[in-house]
Amino acid sequence: MAIYMLVVDFQVGVVDTPMEEWKPEEIEAHLDYYRTLHKELVASGELVASEVLAPPGLAKIVSSDGSASNIVDGPFQECKEGVAGYQIVEVGSEERAIEIAAKISAVPGPGGAPIQQPIQVRQVMEEAPSDVAEMETFLQQVGD
Repeated sequence: MAIYMLVVDFQVGVVDTPMEEWKPEEIEAHLDYYRTLHKELVASGELVASEVLAPPGLAKIVSSDGSASNIVDGPFQECKEGVAGYQIVEVGSEERAIEIAAKISAVPGPGGAPIQQPIQVRQVMEEAPSDVAEMETFLQQVGD
């Protein structure tokens, strides 16, 4: 079994109509789809965690040189994408993680059409590199 993080990558323009302009029944169908998928993943024992994040405008961006922190409110206006939420699943294969990601991507939008929101599928490392040799091996694998 492996653990994967499925990152819901909100991108402006994937759906032409902002959710504020969707019909109430379209929003309900959207939410029902997520609720049903959530229940399925809980029932199968594959769901480890699932969270929806606050909008990017409420984010804080923090950088530090080790002694002083620089804190900026949210991404800049020109930001065209952001993380909307994520699911962490424990599954038997990468193929299963991709299958779940495809279901998330197919959540209905206006008119009931799948919105095809991009979903990043990222395997969670079992163990982070702990020394120079392990880091070098890891970096070689990433480059392949």
